Amino acid sequence: MDSRESPEVDADDVDAEQERTGPRKRIIFGILGTIAVIAILFFGVKWFLYARVHESTDDARIDATVVQINSKISERVDSILVDTDAAVKKGQTLVVLDSADERARLAQAKANYDLALANQRTLTQQGQGGVAQAQAGVAGSESAAQAVSGQVTTAHATVPSAQAAYAQAQANLQRTQSLVSTGDVPRAQLDAARAASASALAQLQSAQVQIGSSGSNLSAAQSQIDAQQGLLETAQGKLAQASDPSQVEAAKAAYDQALQTLSYTKIVSPIDGFVGEKSVDIGQTVGTGMTLLTVIPNNVFVTANFKETQLGDVRPGEEVDLSVDAYKGVTFTGRVDSINPASQNTYALVPAQNATGNFVKVTQRIPVKIVFDNYDAARYPMRPGMSVEASVKVR
Repeated sequence: MDSRESPEVDADDVDAEQERTGPRKRIIFGILGTIAVIAILFFGVKWFLYARVHESTDDARIDATVVQINSKISERVDSILVDTDAAVKKGQTLVVLDSADERARLAQAKANYDLALANQRTLTQQGQGGVAQAQAGVAGSESAAQAVSGQVTTAHATVPSAQAAYAQAQANLQRTQSLVSTGDVPRAQLDAARAASASALAQLQSAQVQIGSSGSNLSAAQSQIDAQQGLLETAQGKLAQASDPSQVEAAKAAYDQALQTLSYTKIVSPIDGFVGEKSVDIGQTVGTGMTLLTVIPNNVFVTANFKETQLGDVRPGEEVDLSVDAYKGVTFTGRVDSINPASQNTYALVPAQNATGNFVKVTQRIPVKIVFDNYDAARYPMRPGMSVEASVKVR
C-alpha cells in the first residue's frame, strides 16, 4: 500500500517545490539580466564615446631604422667581438679585419711623405741661397754701374773746359802768328803757342775718348746688371718651384688615405642598439660593401597603416593610444610624427594600373609614423616586428 501511495506524495512535493522556487528564479534572472543590460550599456556607451573621437587600426607594428654594418675594404675577418642579441654602444668595435697589408701601405706612405718634406726643405734652402747670391750679384753690378756712371759724368764735365782751353790756345796761336809776321815778337813764342795749341787739342781729344770709353763701360755694366737680374729671376723661379706644396700635399694625401684605410680594419657601431643578425665568421674574406652585422637601434617607433578613409582628421602631433600584443593590458601613449606621402601600393614593384577596364576600387592604406612617449624600456622592451593596435585621437 505504501508503494502505491509514494508516487502521489512525490508528485505533490515536486509541484510544491516548483511553486516555491519559480518566482525566486525569475527574480534572479531578472536581476542578472538587468545587470547585463546595464553593463552592456555602460561599456557600449564608453566604447562609442571613445570610438567617436578616435581612429583605430590593428594593421600596425613596431618599426626601427635598421643599420647594416658593412665593410669598406676587402679583407679577411680577424676577430668578431660581439654576438647576436648583444647590446652595443656607439663607437664600440664590432669586427676586426686583418691589417698587415694596410699597415705596410701606411708605412710606405709615411716614408714617401717624409721624403717629400725633406726634399722640399733641401730645395728651398738651395733656392734661398741662389736668390741671395743673385741678389748680391745684382747689387754689385749696380754699384759698378754707378761708378762708371760717375766716370761718364766726369768725362762729360771735362770736355767743355778742354774745348775752352783748346779755343784759347788756338786764339793765342793766331795772335802770335800775326805778331811774328810783323816782327813784334820773336819766333820762339810762335813755337810755344803751337805747342800749347797741340797740347790743348790732345787734352780735348783725350776727354772725348774718355766719354766714349766710359759710355761703353756703362753699357757693359748695364748688360751685367741685366744678366744678374736674369740669374735672380731664375733663382727665384727655382725657389718658387721648391716651395710648391703640391708634391708634399700629394704625399700627405696618400698618407692620410693609408691611415684612413687602416682605420677601416676596425668596424665600429654607429649607434646604440642590439646586434640583430651576424652574417660573417672568423677567417672569412669579406668584400667592399658586404654586410657583416645588423644593428637594431634602441629608438623604435610604430608604423600604422590606416585606411585612407580614416586619415581625414589625422594630423601630426595628435595623441595616440598604443596596445602592444606582447604586453596585454598595458596601454602606451605616443603621438603622430608624420604621414607618409603615398600609399603602400605606390611603392609596390608593380603598382596597380587603375586605368584598365577591369578596375575595382580598393581602399588604400597610408603608413603613419607614430613615436612613443616616455615609457619603461627596461620593463617593456620593444622589438621591431611586434604587432600593435593604434588609436589616434582626432577630436
